[in-house]
Amino acid sequence: MDLKDSLSKFKQQQERCQSSLASIAASTSKPKHRAQPVNAPSAPTRPPQPIKFSNDTERLQHINSVRKSPVGAQIKLVIELLYKTRQAFTAEQINEATYVDIHGNKAVFDSLRNNPKVNYDGRRFSYKSKHDLKGKDQLLVLVRKYPEGLAVVEVKDAYPTVMEDLQALKAAGEVWLLSNMDSQEDIVYPNDPKAKIKVDDDLKQLFREMELPRDMVDIEKELQKNGIKPMTNTAKRRAAAQINGVQPKAKPKKKQREITRRTKLTNAHLPELFQHLNT
Repeated sequence: MDLKDSLSKFKQQQERCQSSLASIAASTSKPKHRAQPVNAPSAPTRPPQPIKFSNDTERLQHINSVRKSPVGAQIKLVIELLYKTRQAFTAEQINEATYVDIHGNKAVFDSLRNNPKVNYDGRRFSYKSKHDLKGKDQLLVLVRKYPEGLAVVEVKDAYPTVMEDLQALKAAGEVWLLSNMDSQEDIVYPNDPKAKIKVDDDLKQLFREMELPRDMVDIEKELQKNGIKPMTNTAKRRAAAQINGVQPKAKPKKKQREITRRTKLTNAHLPELFQHLNT
């Protein structure tokens, strides 16, 4: 017998009980003929109280809606339970908490057992994250293994307070949290002076060959093209200066100090730079 038939029979039984009790209440509420004094005031009759039943209909309807829902929706309920509690549950315990009948639905059982976010040991189900971390110290150890950066999405479900711990590590200067402009995802880098980052020779050459614009206006335009808001507005400042008749001051060039025999030499390991001093 499926759940829908049980619910229908329960409703019919409830209606029969209600009609029977209502007839009993009506028969007992009839006034009995008793001899009363002639001038005695008649006692007010109380209206019959409504009969209350323990109504389990809503819970049964909810169970029926859960078990008739798509497999993906039932899997989501189970994974949310495992993620929030971080505890291992048997199929019976999952049924009590979510009304998902794992043993009664083979598609749900197979999908849950093969889900990459679920660990099944043959009896209990538990949440499985990509990195098995228990706290901030283990998180820092993991980040230091990735000097070229670790995507935050790979650790954000490791344990409930992992995002708070990342912010705490950032505030303590242990890690850097940066956003990738292309993928729009956060990357965490270790802030370790001993960490060696290998840079390709092609990237080094590209950096050396890159020529910046000489005019600040052109630099600001290039920043805007790349989605970066400049901290200055040189064009606006120059226009205001022209309106007020103020000429921009040229920066004075520093006079290059000549090297003499009395100059303290700090690059003594490069004698070819000071050959003219010996003449």
